[in-house]
This record gives sequence, structure tokens and C-alpha cells, in this order.
Amino acid sequence: MIDTEFITEFALSLPGAQQSAHFDVTDFRVNNKIFCTLPKPGRMGLRITPVEQAALLAEDAATFSRPENRYGQSGWTFVQMSTVDPQQARELITDAWRLQAPKRLLAQYDSGTGGEPAGDRPAGG
Repeated sequence: MIDTEFITEFALSLPGAQQSAHFDVTDFRVNNKIFCTLPKPGRMGLRITPVEQAALLAEDAATFSRPENRYGQSGWTFVQMSTVDPQQARELITDAWRLQAPKRLLAQYDSGTGGEPAGDRPAGG
């Protein structure tokens, strides 16, 4: 099980990530673009691709859900913290960050010169 401390620590370990808030919701941004939110206790919101979202919904509908609005159609996905695997949560947060990060930060991350060392990153991240 993961908690808000886990999410905060991991999200802020990514290059250029900053904690902020909008509409009284904690969020994490890179390049002033939101990639992760904490909308309700026990729930995380992530900006991933619609294709990845569809795969997650098919895989585990108890853990992953889609907002019933335009944000859900664009890939925003809710994750239940009580049931998501911690390694999968790291990978999903990283995927969300990658969608919003500028190329220079992606290059820095991929080269292992920023954020986590390259050998310590989750697969696919």
C-alpha cells in the first residue's frame, strides 16, 4: 500500500518536479504542467495516455478508474492507493511526468544525470 508521503517523495524526486495546488487539491508539476494530483484521501490522479489508461482499466478496474469528463477522455486516471502495487505506482508517476516534462529534463533523466540514478529507475521510466 502507498500513501501521500510515498507519492510526494517519489514525484518530487523527478527532475524539475514541484509541488503546488489548484482548487485546494495538491498537485505535482513539471514545466508548470500538472502530471499527478492528490484529489481525495486514498486516491491519486495521473495524466497518462488514453492507450495506457485503457490497458489499466481492463487490467484492474478496482484500482484504476477514469473521470467521467473531458479529463478522463484525455487520459487522466484515478488510482486507488490501497490496492496499487508500489512499483507500478512509481512507473505510472514516471510515465505521467514524462508526458509533461520538457525534452531537456527527459534527456537529463534518461542519461542518469538528474533525479534517480539510471540504474535505480523503474523499467520503462
